[in-house]
Amino acid sequence: MTVSASISENRTGNAELIVRSRRVVTSQGEQPAAIRIRRGVIQEVTGFEQIPEDVPIHEAGDRVVMPGLVDTHVHINEPGRAEWEGFSSATRAAAAGGITTLIEMPLNSIPATTSMPAFQAKLDATYGALWVDTGFWGGVVPGNASEVRTLWEAGCFGFKSFLVESGVPEFRCVTEPDLQRSLPILAELGAPLLVHAEVPGPIEEAARWRLESASGARYQTWLDSRPCAAENEAIELLIRLAAESSARVHIVHLSSAEAVPLIQRAKAAGAELSVETCPHYLTFTSEEIPDGATQFKCAPPIRERKNREQLWEALRDGWIDMIATDHSPCPPAMKRLEKGDFLAAWGGIASLQLSLPAVWAEARKRGFSLTNVAGWLCGAPARLAGLAHRKGSIAAGNDADLVIWNPDAAFRVDSQKLQHRHKLTPYAGRELMGIVETTFLRGRKIYEHGEFCTTAPGNLLLRGKA
Repeated sequence: MTVSASISENRTGNAELIVRSRRVVTSQGEQPAAIRIRRGVIQEVTGFEQIPEDVPIHEAGDRVVMPGLVDTHVHINEPGRAEWEGFSSATRAAAAGGITTLIEMPLNSIPATTSMPAFQAKLDATYGALWVDTGFWGGVVPGNASEVRTLWEAGCFGFKSFLVESGVPEFRCVTEPDLQRSLPILAELGAPLLVHAEVPGPIEEAARWRLESASGARYQTWLDSRPCAAENEAIELLIRLAAESSARVHIVHLSSAEAVPLIQRAKAAGAELSVETCPHYLTFTSEEIPDGATQFKCAPPIRERKNREQLWEALRDGWIDMIATDHSPCPPAMKRLEKGDFLAAWGGIASLQLSLPAVWAEARKRGFSLTNVAGWLCGAPARLAGLAHRKGSIAAGNDADLVIWNPDAAFRVDSQKLQHRHKLTPYAGRELMGIVETTFLRGRKIYEHGEFCTTAPGNLLLRGKA
C-alpha cells in the first residue's frame, strides 16, 4: 500500500499557542483553564492565569472550549458516488460544525471498502481534499472474511456489516453464518464490528400485512414498514454471537427504545457491547413529520415521542454510549419530494454540520451538562475507534483539536449556509442552540465565524500508524 507523503505527513499549527477560556470542558468537568499547545499537541492544561508572557494567546473569554468532535458514522461516498457527497464538502461541513475527526463508512462509495484495492482507491480519493483528520471503517460482507486481517493491518479502524439489505448493490448484507466466519477473526484482532441492526423477517412480515391501499406519502406507512421488532431481534442475535465469539460489537444508530433492556442485561453480564444513537432520533418524533416530507426518511425510522424520551433516559443511564450523525446524503432528486413517496425515496439524513447544536438544543432542555455532551460526541466515539490516546478529550499528549462555541445562542437553520454538497435536510428552518465560532485542528485554526482559515489541513488517519 502506498500513501502519499503530502497526505500522511504531520501538518501542525503554530509552534506554540495558548487557548484559554473560563469554560473549558475536560474529563473533570467545566472549569476556567488555559490550554498550552506546542507543535499541534496539548502540552498541559493549567489554571486560567497560569500563562507565560511570551506565548501567543487565543482568548475565548466566556465561550465554551470543548474537544473537537469525533464522528464515527459518516457516509462520504467518494469515490464512485461523489455527486452524493465528497471528501472536500463533507470535511468542510465537519470543520464548520466543530468536528475534527471523522471515521468514514465503507459504503456508499464504489467500490465499497471491502478489499485492499478498494481501500487504496478510498485513500487515493482523499488526496488534497481533507479539512479534518479522517480514517476509515472496512466492511464485512458475504465472502470477504479473508480480507479482514489485511484491511485491519493496512489501517482500517474496524468493520461494518448490515443484517438487512443496505440499499446499494456493492454492499450486501450478512447472515448469521457469515458472522460466525468473521467474528472469531475480529475477536482475535481486537477489532470492533459495527452493525446496522435490523433483521429482514419483521420487515418482510410488515410488508406482507401492509394494506394494498397504504399510501407511500404517509409517514406512518414508512414507520409501520420498519417495526421495532426488526431492531430488537437483530440486537438479540448480536448479543448472542458476541458472547459466543468474545468479539467487540457496536450497535449503530439505535432507534428502538424497546431494545434498551436487552442492552442493559448484556452489558451487566459483561458483554463487549457498545451502542450509539443519532441526533435525529433525539430531536424529531414521528408525530411531527408531515406526510410527503421525505427529507425525514432514514432506516431505522424516526419513532414516536415516547420512544425519543426513552432514548434520552438510556443516555442518562449509560446504556447508550455515544451519539453519531449517520450523515447519509444523496442528490435531492433521490428523495422523491415531488411525489413525497417515503417507500421510493432514498433513506438517509444530511446533518453532519449540525450535530453539536442539534444535540445540545435537546440535551439542555433535559438538564444535561456540557460534560455529558462532550462524552457522547467526543470521548466515547474516540474510544470506539481506538483513538482516545489522541482524540476526544482536552488532555496533555492529545492532539490540540478544539471547538470554541456559544451554547447560549439560538439560530434558525438556513440550509443554504451548510457546507454539505446537497442542502436538503430535515433541520432546515428549525431553531437550534449553540453556534460554533472557531475550530482548531492540531493547534491550527481552520474555521472561524463562517470562514475557512487555511488550505485543506486534514491528515489521513490509519490505525496503528502515526
